[in-house]
Amino acid sequence: MGADDGRRVTITAIAREAGVSVPTVSRVLNGRSDVAPGTRERVEELLRHHGYRRRTSRSVRRAGLVDLVFNDLDSPWAVEIIRGVEDVGHGAGLGTVVSAIHRQPTAARQWLQNLRTRATDGVIFVTSHLSPPLHAQLRRLNVPVVVVDPAGVPAMDVPTIGATNWAGGLAATEHLLSIGHRRIGFVAGPTHLLCSRARLDGYRAGLEAAGVPVDDALIYPGDFYHASGFSGATALLDLPDPPTAIFAASDQMAFGVHEAIRRRGLRVPDDVSVVGFDDLPEARWASPPLTTVRQPLVEMGRLAARTVLRLSQGEGIDSPRVELATELVVRDSTAAPPTGSPDPS
Repeated sequence: MGADDGRRVTITAIAREAGVSVPTVSRVLNGRSDVAPGTRERVEELLRHHGYRRRTSRSVRRAGLVDLVFNDLDSPWAVEIIRGVEDVGHGAGLGTVVSAIHRQPTAARQWLQNLRTRATDGVIFVTSHLSPPLHAQLRRLNVPVVVVDPAGVPAMDVPTIGATNWAGGLAATEHLLSIGHRRIGFVAGPTHLLCSRARLDGYRAGLEAAGVPVDDALIYPGDFYHASGFSGATALLDLPDPPTAIFAASDQMAFGVHEAIRRRGLRVPDDVSVVGFDDLPEARWASPPLTTVRQPLVEMGRLAARTVLRLSQGEGIDSPRVELATELVVRDSTAAPPTGSPDPS
């Protein structure tokens, strides 16, 4: 069978080729979570390859579209989320409409007005605050909603997808402590985001557990973007007692930290160690490759898409609050502090 046989291919044929049962293929199509990741990827790949388009009953109105709404689209982080959503969408025969509202009420109202003129099977908001008025209007339109990395605490009936940000912040801090650092700077993310606050809390918890006092002078506010990482590292390195390591709450800020260190004539990690958060594809190609906390951005997008599809079909979901595991990835940007560095412990 080829991709041009999409109209004739059946679930039974897909199941036979994948070596799984027909119910397993059905669970993948319905976005169910009770399928092993390897099996799900194999089935979704076959669905894409054969151009499978599921048949829908006449009683269920399908738009064939999922809306994915960001505040901004100027980050590689957003691309990873899009990849995950589109991966599931292609397998289910859905297109993805990507929008950016730039944190502007007028842009949000315009987006909603556009939505009223067409159909959608669901909306995925990313790092957004789903206000009660907007939520109410979407409910009136009978549009299911999922939020990835919510800015605030959404209504109880709004499913959220996130990562274990607190554990990631703790793991990064513990790593630096374990190799001898005690003066650890932190460039934080936007304070209005729950994920940012959780990463900062994990950093604080790591220091406190090791008996290292939390020094607020070592915490610099950032916004997840390169420039704030640069300015944060510049300010931290200007301190009378500068840090020997800097943990940035995003990879983009960590790249800015790298640049600030290089402009000082210092080296990473010989003079200052650097840790990021996200594990963007660029992290492994940095010079030196970046130690970072991996959050499964593509899988977060996939899970958000599966969840919104289940809701659009009137199905229940396993849990309204899901956090996927983070993982510390140690590369070459961290090492023991320089010999002779003060050790307040």
